[in-house]
Amino acid sequence: MRDVLLIFAIALGAALGIGLAGAVLLRALRRSSITVHLSVLLTTTVVAVAVGVMAVAEAMFLSTHDSEVVLITVAAAAVVSLAVGGHFGRRLARAAVWRDQARERERQLEKGRRDLVAWVSHDLRTPLAGLRAMAEALEDRVVRDPDTVDEYHRRIRVETDRMTRLVDDLFELSRINAGALRLSLTAVPLGEVVSDALASTVPLAEARRITLIASESGWPTVAASEPELARVVANLLLNAVRYTPADGTVRIEAGREEDQAWLSVADTCGGIPPDDLPRLFDIAFRGEPARTPGPGDGGASGGLGLAIVRGLVEAHGGRVEVRNTPDGCQFMVRLATA
Repeated sequence: MRDVLLIFAIALGAALGIGLAGAVLLRALRRSSITVHLSVLLTTTVVAVAVGVMAVAEAMFLSTHDSEVVLITVAAAAVVSLAVGGHFGRRLARAAVWRDQARERERQLEKGRRDLVAWVSHDLRTPLAGLRAMAEALEDRVVRDPDTVDEYHRRIRVETDRMTRLVDDLFELSRINAGALRLSLTAVPLGEVVSDALASTVPLAEARRITLIASESGWPTVAASEPELARVVANLLLNAVRYTPADGTVRIEAGREEDQAWLSVADTCGGIPPDDLPRLFDIAFRGEPARTPGPGDGGASGGLGLAIVRGLVEAHGGRVEVRNTPDGCQFMVRLATA
């Protein structure tokens, strides 16, 4: 019994030393990834067992041959333990990271849904209240002056168009998120799409004293669905005009690099806060209050415009990105050429 206790004490002391060293190392690496933690923990456990066995073998005064046999046996077991533990440890680490990322994505999606409901409720409630007030005034004949009646009719039409655009954006976004968007790709001259988008944006730009500048040549042909591509260009132009101060400039140009075409929309908005850049294409994100569109902005759409742009561009197999420039920001769309 005494020999057993002695062997236990020797093995425990040797393993305890390795365990303490591993604990110190884990504490020093506490900011490292879960894979590093699992690797250190597994290595510490195997080494502690190996050192304990070797310490006991040394204390028992085994012959050289027997010591070599013990060493080889422990080494083989250590290799197998490290290999198996490392493999499954990496799998566990990836699973843990994936779960954390999935939970974070779920939190972001839930926050996006709440923000979307809040913004859309606001954007619907405001025009509906105005429409009801004007309709009641016309119905009760509180307003009789022909010019005022005409103005009420015009404002009712404008607010109705605004809500129609909002509903269209919601429908488009729901198709994108549900994976129900089916594109019919054809060879689309990008210059023609840009020309049509500019024509529809000119009235708002003139009202805000914004200068629209477009290249006269160099427009490539892209593989795209024309209605969805037109929406991408229109949303980018409308976004640039909304956030560019009076007497500013919005420039749109395009080109070709190998098998890709690029489209650039640059404005003189003064730049976007760096913290907002990664979230600019999120649903219902509008950033700081100063960048929140107000009445007369051409029909705000609950912060959905850029989210729709990203969804449509990615559905085409392309990508869209934004960066700050010295006097504003630049949106860059990349698509495959036809």
